[in-house]
Amino acid sequence: MSKNKMNSFGGLVYSTDPNFKPQNEDESEAETLLPAQQKLVVRLDSKRRAGKVVTLIEGFQGKEKDLVDLEKRIKTYCGTGGSAKDGEIIIQGENILKIIQWLNKNGFTSVKRK
Repeated sequence: MSKNKMNSFGGLVYSTDPNFKPQNEDESEAETLLPAQQKLVVRLDSKRRAGKVVTLIEGFQGKEKDLVDLEKRIKTYCGTGGSAKDGEIIIQGENILKIIQWLNKNGFTSVKRK
């Protein structure tokens, strides 16, 4: 068996615990809320980034796949780089006004926080 292939239990081969129940990945991910139900916080941040300013979008509730999709659409609109991880979107540069405008246009509720 190659290293990339895993069994349905996430690599678990044997457990001596009689009460053990393997967790499914599908159960841990919450359903993505509609854009009108999302309460996103948009703010600037420069901590731990060597003085570079980034725009953070926090408060997204949903699947990681949907978070990455939203991040790609915002990056395309702003014409800049960024990433999505740990439930937040990081966009390079000071793009607060552009992002809030795009989010409101696409049905999201957003709050500007300094």
